[in-house]
Amino acid sequence: MAVFTDVSFDEASTLMSALNLGTLQEMAGCAGGIENTNYFVTTDQGDYVLTLFERLTAEQLPFYLHLMNHLAFKGIPVPDPAANTAGEILHTVQGKPAAVVNRLRGKSELAPSALHCEAVGAMLARMHLAGRDYNRAQPNLRGLSWWTQTVPLVLPHVDPDQAALLQSELAYQHHIAESSAYAALPCGPVHADLFRDNVMFDQPEGQPVLSGFFDFYFAGVDTWLFDIAVCLNDWCIDLESGAAHAELSHAFLKAYAAVRPLSAAERNLLPALLRAGALRFWISRLWDFHLPREASMLKPHDPSHFERVLRHRVAQPVALAA
Repeated sequence: MAVFTDVSFDEASTLMSALNLGTLQEMAGCAGGIENTNYFVTTDQGDYVLTLFERLTAEQLPFYLHLMNHLAFKGIPVPDPAANTAGEILHTVQGKPAAVVNRLRGKSELAPSALHCEAVGAMLARMHLAGRDYNRAQPNLRGLSWWTQTVPLVLPHVDPDQAALLQSELAYQHHIAESSAYAALPCGPVHADLFRDNVMFDQPEGQPVLSGFFDFYFAGVDTWLFDIAVCLNDWCIDLESGAAHAELSHAFLKAYAAVRPLSAAERNLLPALLRAGALRFWISRLWDFHLPREASMLKPHDPSHFERVLRHRVAQPVALAA
């Protein structure tokens, strides 16, 4: 959530009025993230997030926005895009596609306990099941084809050992994706970026309560196992070393499986998909770090973190009990 496009108070006020969301009182740019322009906006009716989409097109965006609307209708705590009087949830600000969603309560938990991981695992399973009847389709735009296109662009910026790992892991993931076992994996809409900073927790009585998933703008149709792997690679590791945290991993997987049990194919391919998740974010962070766009408040993430995660996932595969 950087600021690539400046939006005036008057422009935001006009949009909020058109959406019947009240009179604008305050707005401030958001510093986190790297893809879109985001503003926190407050009206006399509540708190919202205004997003201007810098890379996604007006043709791609209905998948994301209607997915959020679908999940919200099914009872999954996600931001619900606001519609104008014509029922449209995709808007235009500064000539760019835009959306306004309700701002979730609480804050992100950057040092999760087993309780937090259990809550995320269970809600992710609920989200996957709720999305089964979603009637729009769009591939994961940061999937294998994107990795294949992007690796050659980042190779000039890494050392020979890193280049060898990127190329060998990409070849391995192509091998996995072409297998019959991979074809058997259950699929559906996935978040694909459900990191610690994309989940909110409230504490109404001192205990953490998951209050929402947000930032669905990397979502797509992919294997549910990929979504699980992305979560395990962020929620259930030691951030300094990149090594898996056994207790947190067990808590997450047990809670997920209590809602939606994993298939035999998913159990067998989890180690490979954990590697896939680490590779995906290493590539994207290399790309953002070495080939950045100009933006106010933009802070690219350290690429070396997911290099460490990938090396751990290759050296120490996860084994699941049958």
